Formats: sequence, structure tokens, C-alpha cells
Amino acid sequence: MEEEKRDSIKRLLEDGVREGVFPGAVLLVARRGNMVLFEEVGNRSWISDASPMNRDTIFDLASLTKPLGTTLAIMKLVDEGRIDCDRTLDGLLSVTVPEDKKVLTTRLILSHCAGFADWKPFYLELEHVPIKKRKEWLRESLLNMPLAYEPGKATLYSDLGFMILEWVVEEMAGMPLHRFLEKHFYAPLSLNNTFFSTNTRPARFSKDQFAPTEECPWRKRTILGYVHDENAYALGGYSGHAGLFGTAEEVYTIVNLLRNHFLGERNDYLTPETVRMFFKRQNIVKGSTWALGWDTPSPEDSSSGRYFSSDSVGHLGFTGTSLWMDFNKDVIVIFLANRVHPTRNK
Repeated sequence: MEEEKRDSIKRLLEDGVREGVFPGAVLLVARRGNMVLFEEVGNRSWISDASPMNRDTIFDLASLTKPLGTTLAIMKLVDEGRIDCDRTLDGLLSVTVPEDKKVLTTRLILSHCAGFADWKPFYLELEHVPIKKRKEWLRESLLNMPLAYEPGKATLYSDLGFMILEWVVEEMAGMPLHRFLEKHFYAPLSLNNTFFSTNTRPARFSKDQFAPTEECPWRKRTILGYVHDENAYALGGYSGHAGLFGTAEEVYTIVNLLRNHFLGERNDYLTPETVRMFFKRQNIVKGSTWALGWDTPSPEDSSSGRYFSSDSVGHLGFTGTSLWMDFNKDVIVIFLANRVHPTRNK
């Protein structure tokens, strides 16, 4: 990348710090499988003696958990023939599924058109449930609560659907989501800084390796090294919708792996056909931009901006994280920030 362009991008990032959008950020850009830009700006927090943001700062990836965690696990299970995206929940879960949810498939849930509400403050009730029984309580609640709309007739981005998908992975894989991903992806790829949160900060990391998130009014402290999402925290640190932590470079390792498979350059972790299927816009609901667990650019006001082609996929995370990859231009952009620090109300 030309030095003039690099300087222009760096100034834009510094403007974000100066204008109070975020205390610091890391931006990684790759083209044709090669990193062409890797910049960090600002500090990890707003306090005067805060440590500088580094390229290897660990971020709460928030809803990037959905594509880089839960969806990745579903991809593997589909690839191995253990899940069919059109198989209904009553064939995937070893419980009696209520009548209104028997029609639900992983395809509908991954496409955010399964009928689930977007969000609920489960954590307020979960804090009164013994920790070992919280996921069981949540899953029973998800199955028994009324749907927000008729499945396949509308689109509503939903954390709740991905809470169900974590359960599906657990049932079909015979192990928890985090262990399945560690076994099949994170450990083989040597991703030492990519992990699912627990309610004990990993001892191998120091506090100054993390980007803090919010001064949480519920937990009454600044969240540092623990998951920002209250529901995920109440469930022990993660769920299918949130709880994954990682660095920009390790996010790139996962995303570039998927790019390699999509382009047919590799077929060792997944088959190219599976990756292409998950990256294809589903069009179940007219006007929906959702592929399977991944978003695609909308015609106007897209969260990807103005320059990504229609042949792109990506996702956002509430804490300030974003990734997009354009297969037409063969470009990957990963932007990690902690914009909710010290509060989401900015």
C-alpha cells in the first residue's frame, strides 16, 4: 500500500480517537491473501496513564462470536454430514420441541428469520438460578417462550437463535461449543489468543493485554478480560451469540482460512462447497441480506460501507468490532475497537 494512503488511513483512525468515538483501535487489511495494512491507534482506555493499544491487544469480539464461533462449528458439522441445514429442531435436540418450533431449522436460525425475538435480559433472572443449571433454565425458556413472528415471514437479528444453535452444536458434536472449536480450528491453527470467555480471566494473560469495555452498571465495575454481554456472563462467560475473545491477527487467520476454502485453494478444514453455501445470501425473506450466519451488503446504508461489492460477507460486534471480506476485490478488512468504553451511551 502506498505510504500516502497508509498515512491518510492512520489520520482517519486518529480522528476517531480525537473525536471520542473510541479510545483506541486496530485495523488490519489484506488483499489477495497478503496483509497490506496493520495499524493501531490510541490507548486501551481513556484514563491518563492507560497502556497504548497494540496490534496484539485482545478484544471482546462480541457478536463476531456468531460467524467465527457458532457458525464455524455448524459449518464443520454440516461438512461432516452430522447436520443438514434443513433438518428441524425436533430432529436435532433430544427434548420434546413445542409445536410452534418444530418447523424451525438451522437454516432459518442462521438467517435470522426463525421467529425468535432479538434480545431479552435473561441475566436478571439467571442470577437467581444456580450456575450449573443456568443453561438448562435458559434453553427451557427459549423453547417455551412465544415466537415474535411467523418463521420465514420476516427477518429480525436475534441473539436468541444463536443461543439455540449452541445447544444444537453441543447435541450433535457430543461436546461443548468451545471444546469443539478448539479441537477442530483454534488449536490446529495455533490460535493462542483466541478463546471463549469464562467468569475467571485466563491466568496466562495479564490485564494490560485486554481492551476494556463498559463500566457495567449491573456488575458495578469496568469489564476487563471478561465478556461484556450480560447474558453471556450470566451463563458462565459465553453462549452461542457472544463470548469469543481474540486479536486482529488471529481473526484474520480464521477469515483468511475461510477465504482460501471459498476460492478452492484449500479443502483441509472444510470443503469449498460448504463454505460457499454458507456465504450465499439465502433470500428466504424478500429484502433480507443474510447468508448463513454471515451478513451481506445491503443496497443502501450498509454496515460494510459503500465500497464492498455484492459478492461480500461480514459481521459486526456490539463492542466495536467488525469484519468484511469482498471476494470480487479479494479484500479483507478487520476493524477492532472498544467503542463501548466507558459506556455504550455515547
